[in-house]
Amino acid sequence: MKATAPCDDVSPYETPSSKKLNEAADRALDYYLKPVIPKDTPRKPSTLYSVAPEADNETLLVSACESLAAASVMLSDFAGLLNGSQRNTVLGIQNSVMLGELAVNRMLDNFVPT
Repeated sequence: MKATAPCDDVSPYETPSSKKLNEAADRALDYYLKPVIPKDTPRKPSTLYSVAPEADNETLLVSACESLAAASVMLSDFAGLLNGSQRNTVLGIQNSVMLGELAVNRMLDNFVPT
């Protein structure tokens, strides 16, 4: 057996050229998969689905509350059609939606129109 001396430089690369190849691959992947977005680029929201900018906070809260209530009922009904762990999963999701609904309801209770 050949004894090897301990090395301070622990590297997954066998040769310096393989390290350069890996760095080049990382740069290429970053270029294509992580494009740089300048911070001064204005955000352009999608216009496919939008909320009217003039909608007041109370209207938005009421709409959110109604949407959450509808989702909770749909999930509850759907859970009734399932058995076992799938039913438990849907009921867990329904519980999370219900908690969100309760939070929005509390916000509505505390809302003071201006």
